[in-house]
Amino acid sequence: MYLDKAKKEEIFSQYGKAQNTTDTGSAESQIALFSYRIKHLTEHVKKNRKDYVTTRSLTRLVGKRRALLDYLYDRDVTRYRAIIKALGLRK
Repeated sequence: MYLDKAKKEEIFSQYGKAQNTTDTGSAESQIALFSYRIKHLTEHVKKNRKDYVTTRSLTRLVGKRRALLDYLYDRDVTRYRAIIKALGLRK
Protein backbone atom coordinates (compact mmCIF):
# COMPACT_ATOMS: atom_id res chain seq x y z
CA MET A 1 0.00 0.00 0.00
CA TYR A 2 1.43 3.38 -0.97
CA LEU A 3 -0.16 5.38 1.86
CA ASP A 4 0.08 3.64 5.22
CA LYS A 5 -0.58 5.01 8.69
CA ALA A 6 3.04 5.97 9.31
CA LYS A 7 3.24 8.01 6.11
CA LYS A 8 0.01 9.85 6.96
CA GLU A 9 1.30 10.69 10.44
CA GLU A 10 4.54 11.97 8.91
CA ILE A 11 2.62 14.25 6.52
CA PHE A 12 0.30 15.52 9.26
CA SER A 13 3.14 16.21 11.69
CA GLN A 14 5.19 18.00 9.04
CA TYR A 15 2.47 20.24 7.60
CA GLY A 16 -0.09 20.47 10.41
CA LYS A 17 -0.53 23.62 12.48
CA ALA A 18 -0.04 21.90 15.85
CA GLN A 19 3.55 20.73 16.20
CA ASN A 20 3.21 18.22 19.04
CA THR A 21 0.16 16.25 17.82
CA THR A 22 -1.12 14.93 14.55
CA ASP A 23 -3.32 17.66 13.15
CA THR A 24 -5.58 16.03 10.57
CA GLY A 25 -8.15 18.80 10.31
CA SER A 26 -6.11 21.81 9.30
CA ALA A 27 -6.26 22.96 5.72
CA GLU A 28 -2.49 22.73 5.36
CA SER A 29 -2.32 19.09 6.37
CA GLN A 30 -5.23 18.16 4.09
CA ILE A 31 -3.65 20.00 1.16
CA ALA A 32 -0.36 18.18 1.79
CA LEU A 33 -2.13 14.81 1.90
CA PHE A 34 -4.03 15.57 -1.31
CA SER A 35 -0.77 16.63 -2.98
CA TYR A 36 0.87 13.34 -2.02
CA ARG A 37 -2.08 11.36 -3.39
CA ILE A 38 -2.18 13.46 -6.59
CA LYS A 39 1.51 12.80 -7.18
CA HIS A 40 0.99 9.06 -6.78
CA LEU A 41 -2.09 8.93 -9.02
CA THR A 42 -0.37 11.02 -11.70
CA GLU A 43 2.36 8.42 -11.99
CA HIS A 44 -0.24 5.67 -12.21
CA VAL A 45 -2.19 7.45 -14.97
CA LYS A 46 1.01 8.00 -16.95
CA LYS A 47 1.59 4.24 -16.99
CA ASN A 48 -2.07 3.25 -17.51
CA ARG A 49 -3.52 5.70 -19.98
CA LYS A 50 -6.86 3.91 -20.39
CA ASP A 51 -7.66 3.86 -16.66
CA TYR A 52 -10.49 6.38 -16.85
CA VAL A 53 -11.75 5.77 -13.31
CA THR A 54 -8.41 6.77 -11.81
CA THR A 55 -8.25 9.75 -14.17
CA ARG A 56 -11.62 10.92 -12.88
CA SER A 57 -10.51 10.40 -9.28
CA LEU A 58 -7.38 12.41 -9.97
CA THR A 59 -9.45 15.25 -11.41
CA ARG A 60 -11.70 15.25 -8.34
CA LEU A 61 -8.70 15.34 -5.99
CA VAL A 62 -7.21 18.28 -7.85
CA GLY A 63 -10.55 20.08 -7.50
CA LYS A 64 -10.70 19.36 -3.77
CA ARG A 65 -7.17 20.65 -3.30
CA ARG A 66 -7.98 23.76 -5.32
CA ALA A 67 -11.07 24.40 -3.17
CA LEU A 68 -9.01 24.10 0.01
CA LEU A 69 -6.35 26.41 -1.39
CA ASP A 70 -9.03 28.97 -2.30
CA TYR A 71 -10.47 28.71 1.21
CA LEU A 72 -7.04 29.22 2.75
CA TYR A 73 -6.35 32.17 0.46
CA ASP A 74 -9.58 33.86 1.59
CA ARG A 75 -8.91 33.22 5.30
CA ASP A 76 -5.17 33.79 5.70
CA VAL A 77 -2.89 34.72 2.81
CA THR A 78 0.33 34.13 4.76
CA ARG A 79 -0.63 30.50 5.52
CA TYR A 80 -1.60 30.08 1.86
CA ARG A 81 1.75 31.37 0.65
CA ALA A 82 3.62 29.22 3.17
CA ILE A 83 1.92 25.97 2.08
CA ILE A 84 2.37 26.81 -1.62
CA LYS A 85 6.08 27.38 -1.03
CA ALA A 86 6.50 24.29 1.17
CA LEU A 87 4.82 21.97 -1.35
CA GLY A 88 6.27 23.63 -4.45
CA LEU A 89 2.88 24.28 -6.02
CA ARG A 90 2.35 26.91 -8.66
CA LYS A 91 0.36 30.12 -8.23
